[in-house]
Amino acid sequence: MTPDQSAQSARASTPVAKQERLRFSTFSLDRTPSGNVTCRVTLEFGPGEQVTGVVTGQASPAGDTRLGAEAAIRALEIFTDRSITFDLIGVKVVRAFDANVVITSLMQHGDSGPDRLLGCYLAEGDLVRGAALSVLNATNRVLGTYFLTR
Repeated sequence: MTPDQSAQSARASTPVAKQERLRFSTFSLDRTPSGNVTCRVTLEFGPGEQVTGVVTGQASPAGDTRLGAEAAIRALEIFTDRSITFDLIGVKVVRAFDANVVITSLMQHGDSGPDRLLGCYLAEGDLVRGAALSVLNATNRVLGTYFLTR
């Protein structure tokens, strides 16, 4: 057997672990006439396993993006049974390259990875939804480690 044939044989017989990850499922932002906002972020892990983070607060442009990020954080913490928690340091919308970029800064507790996390998302229109997706981008590697030990 040639070296190439033995390498192909080894690859064919090695079981491939299926990589799972959290997927962004649904997002909603509901405003009341009194000025309150409720933000819901639902994440899905595999078929049928969903977690939803819900946060309510006062309506404002900067506050709304913060609520989107907080709702994503709550969903992540529910998913990990609070074995990994996150503090939202800040959310910033920046205009760059003729587009809006939402940047989130987080502190994570409970994982051996980095304490400070930074994520961004190119938000075409919905900045609040963009803030939630920015949190998911920030936590991607930390959650990858969590999945390996789950």
